[in-house]
Formats: sequence, structure tokens, C-alpha cells
Amino acid sequence: MDFGVVLQTDPPAWRVVDLAQKAETLGFNHGWTFDSHVLWQEPYVIYSQMLSATNRMTVGPMVTNPGTRNWTVTASLFATLNDMFGNRTICGIGRGDSAMRVIGHLPNKLSTLSECMKVIKGLAEGQEVTYNGTQQQFPWSHDSRLKILMAAYGPKALHLCGSQADGFILQLADLQIAEWTIGAVRAAAAEAGRDPDSLYICVAAPAYVGTDIEHQRDQCRWFGGMVGNHVADLVERYGDESGAVPQALTDYIKGREGYDYSGHGKAGHDHTDFVPDEIVDRFCILGDEAAHIERIEALEALGVDQFAIYLMHDQKDETLNAYGQRVIPAINGSSS
Repeated sequence: MDFGVVLQTDPPAWRVVDLAQKAETLGFNHGWTFDSHVLWQEPYVIYSQMLSATNRMTVGPMVTNPGTRNWTVTASLFATLNDMFGNRTICGIGRGDSAMRVIGHLPNKLSTLSECMKVIKGLAEGQEVTYNGTQQQFPWSHDSRLKILMAAYGPKALHLCGSQADGFILQLADLQIAEWTIGAVRAAAAEAGRDPDSLYICVAAPAYVGTDIEHQRDQCRWFGGMVGNHVADLVERYGDESGAVPQALTDYIKGREGYDYSGHGKAGHDHTDFVPDEIVDRFCILGDEAAHIERIEALEALGVDQFAIYLMHDQKDETLNAYGQRVIPAINGSSS
């Protein structure tokens, strides 16, 4: 199994680069960051340094969106980084939550996301594409390759992901929801005439290794608030008892009252009191190394290719060390 680390591009940027470098030495082969350019620093500048400081790590956003950058610019960024460092980039993409909402925009429509993925992948891989009524191709990009993984929760987004994207990002580690969403994505791939098993499946969630469960929960409760933003959109669209979305996703947001993006993705966020302990335990991976190994093995059995840990808590280095020294070797063998 592949392992990734998801970082926030909080200043100082060199701390992000150092964590990525450390993660690679401990067996992580993917380095991700948030992409919300107002809340945090511009990630693509930092990607160049992350790639320079590592030898094998694949780097990219979890996740970007169609609305905050011109699509040709995004494609050029990936193609340029690939030319500089080899094909070591990856594009996680979704409709856009924090990056769009903090500048007064709604998340992008799925039809827009679909067209965006075609343009970014085509251009980044040196192909000719139609963009804004014009034919475009990078004359300088020849051997670049870019895998695009789409983040999704709801039925329509999962269908688009399976029918078009190279892979799927599920941003939570709940086994029931993972089984449902992975099944939906693969069914959509088969319906589109694609090989369902060719889709690359990534589960991303906070992971905190330790023994003080109450403290771990408090440090990771922010994640239920972040996921709740997406779930609230689904409830608005489908209702909370339609059966289109698992009740495990919809029930817990009934106590949600607004959301402050200034605390997005931060431990101690004061707009996440509505998130119960049960949801933190299901969506995140807490406890000692044995608990992490057990959950990741269960995810692997569902067909997950990568587990990426959101590293936004007060024990970043300790958790990285625990994964590198015990969790990753237990999953992949002592040679990892």
C-alpha cells in the first residue's frame, strides 16, 4: 500500500518542506497539501521545493478546484514540475469548498469540474485540447504524465469520478462509507466501459498515534466539521432521509450551525462542537499503533491503494515516526 501525508501550507513554508522530506525517509511516497490560497500560502511554489528536497515522493494538492486558477495555468504548473523533477506530480481535485467560499463563490458545478479535468490532464500530458473555443497544446511538454484523482461524497460526484477520473479520494476513514463510495465509483467505471480495478483509490483522514483518546479526539474534531460542509451540501440537495447518502454521513450534522473558515482544518476549531466522539472515531484513526494497523488493513481489504494522513495536530513528528517505524512496516513488510 502507498502512504501519503497531507500538510497545510502554513508559514514557515520550510516546515512543510522539512516534514515532506522526513516523511519520505520514513516510507511515505506521496506528499499532499491543502490548496486554499487565501487561508494558507500558495502551494505550487512550495511543491517545487518539496520535490527538490525529496527523491521519489509524488506531490500534489488535496484538493484543487476549477475556480481559483485558469485551467491552462494549472496544467502548465504540473507539466513544468514534471519536466523539472520527472513525473512526480499528482492532481487531487474537487468542486472547491474553502478556496471558493472564502472569496465569495459557491463550489463549482460537476459539469465544470468534468471539463476542467479534461483540459488539465490533456494539456499536462502534451495533448491538444479545446479550451474556451480555442485549440491549445503545450509545444514544450512531451513526456509529462498526470494522474487526476477526484474527491467526492455524493452520488452524482461519485458517478463522475468513476466515469472519468484516474482515481478517487475519500476524505474520511469510515469503513462503511468507504465500502459504499468505492462500490459506487467502481460501478460507474464499469458502466462507462472502463476497468473498475484500474481506478486508484486513496483514503485520507487524520491519523494520531497515542494513548490519550480524549485528547486525540479534541485534536481531530475539526475534521468532522470540514467533512460536514460537504455533507450539508448533500443534505440540501438530496435530503437527509432520501437513502441517496448513508445516514452515517447525514445524521451527525443536524446540530451544525454555521462554519467559520478562519479555523478550517485547525485543531481546536470552535465551530465543530456538533461533531460527536463517535464520528471522530469513525472518520479518523486514533489510538495506538495496533489500532491504526487494524483499520488500514481493513481499508486495504476494501481495495484502497493509498492511505494519506492529515497531519494537523500537536504530535506531527511523533505520528510520522510511529508510522515509519511500526505502522508502514506492519502493512507492507519490514523491507518498506
